[in-house]
Amino acid sequence: MDENEFLAKRFEANRTHLRAVAYRMLGSLSEADDALQETWLRLSRSDTSSVENLGGWLTTVVGRVCLDMLRSRRSRREESLGESPGADIPDRNAGRADGGDPEQEAVMADSVGLALLVVLETLTPAERLAFVLHDTFAVPFEEIAPIVGRSPGATRQLASRARRRVRGATTAPDAELARQREVVDAFLVAAREGDFGALVAVLDPEVVLRADRAGVIAGASTEVRGAQEVARRALKGGARAARPALVDGAVGVIVAPRGRLLMVLGFRARGRKIFEIDAIADPARLRQLDLTILDD
Repeated sequence: MDENEFLAKRFEANRTHLRAVAYRMLGSLSEADDALQETWLRLSRSDTSSVENLGGWLTTVVGRVCLDMLRSRRSRREESLGESPGADIPDRNAGRADGGDPEQEAVMADSVGLALLVVLETLTPAERLAFVLHDTFAVPFEEIAPIVGRSPGATRQLASRARRRVRGATTAPDAELARQREVVDAFLVAAREGDFGALVAVLDPEVVLRADRAGVIAGASTEVRGAQEVARRALKGGARAARPALVDGAVGVIVAPRGRLLMVLGFRARGRKIFEIDAIADPARLRQLDLTILDD
């Protein structure tokens, strides 16, 4: 058996583990497979004769690859602000632009946990790497630190911040949360069923919808007023990818097809009427939110 064949067998033996690491880091099967391909290329070009723990070495390499991909993705998002799809809620079952299998993505997302994937999307790349490698795969901070370019102590703090975000926090009293949930559920049901009348009924006549630039089609207004106009905006894209969630301790909605966080809706209500909706799609703002998925 030549060296290349030996490395290929060792790589295949670690493939399932490496794909799990990459998926938790990237939240996308196609991107995870791209990361594995790059990891194999780096392995095939490296001298691993002195590597005692090839599995650990591969975990470190795939972590570096994923970190680079996350940083590249973040840069692309920041460059494309104002050009992203509008505040229409995307279809959870829509096909992927990269040709991936939505059903396979959904199965993998369910196996990892939609709530975890959504919260991971709000972390910085370095926080995400530190949390995933340490808390999920038990990689020591001493091994993670060189990947993120921090000291072990600073890397431990990255994971600690990420852990607090993942755990989430409830700040409103139970009775108030129950009232908020009732109103938000009514909004979601009406939007999912395409029931314009029911949607208008849950909105205050003077309701205001405000969206950041990342959440509207280029040239569209970032502010919409009036129950009928807001209802029309909410119905444009359907709501199958929307889920109720705690947003900074209050009941809101996250839009996260296959665990990829795209938008968060925050609500303010008087009684049973929503009078203000904030649509947040700017990645920098999304990362600042504390999110906890609620049972649908």
